[in-house]
Amino acid sequence: MMEIMMKRRRFKQTSSLEERLAERANEIRAQAEALPPGSIERERLELQARQADTVSHINEWLTSPGLQPPK
Repeated sequence: MMEIMMKRRRFKQTSSLEERLAERANEIRAQAEALPPGSIERERLELQARQADTVSHINEWLTSPGLQPPK
């Protein structure tokens, strides 16, 4: 049998991960604001926006110069 190797598409990111996450969170919040308060879809979108913020903060913490590996 022949194995087909898939080539990985690579591209250079033009903005940092934190910038992309913040932009995505803002997009999601804008979508949520267009929906009626209390709707399930709005709550789901608000949760996704909070998760994007949390990921951004965790990434910021992990990449901070003050974080040292255990000795």
